[in-house]
This record gives sequence, C-alpha cells and structure tokens, in this order.
Amino acid sequence: MAEHDMFHTSDLVPLLAERGVALSREQVYRLVTQPPQRMSMDTLVALCDIFACTPNDLIKPAVVNTQTKKAAGSGTGFVTPLAGRRTVIRRPGQS
Repeated sequence: MAEHDMFHTSDLVPLLAERGVALSREQVYRLVTQPPQRMSMDTLVALCDIFACTPNDLIKPAVVNTQTKKAAGSGTGFVTPLAGRRTVIRRPGQS
C-alpha cells in the first residue's frame, strides 16, 4: 500500500468499490492488518488490479495441517489435527 501512496486502510474502500467489491472500512482494516482465514476471488482479483501485481505477490502458502504418528497399536497410525487453513497476504516487496 505504501508503494502506492496509500497510508490508511480506508484508502482501499473506494478502489475496491470501483471494482465491484463492497467491503466496509472495518472489513478492509481487518483484511490489511490480520491474516484472513478466507477471501473471495473477487476481492483477490480486485487487490491484484489495484496494486498491479499477481496473487503470488500477495499470498504466501504455508502448510497448516501436519500428520503426527499415533502410539503403537492404536489403529490407523496417523492423526491429522483439526485446524483451519490460513491464508497469508503479503504486501508487494515483503517476503
């Protein structure tokens, strides 16, 4: 955002609205300041258009679910912990 002279999250609200994405100021604030658990493709495409970037510039994939070995003789052998998948949005230029 800073690279595009946007220093307030509310600067994104009208730009998203121009692209058909209606988010409140509070929703945009949470989108920018916290890792979202889910995001619509419309929002992702609008952000890519606004910042002239690709989804790879905004999203860093991370493995959340890992398999752990169960104790011997307790059945199937693997347990997958239940956890929501998290999406990480990075600003252009951040790693």
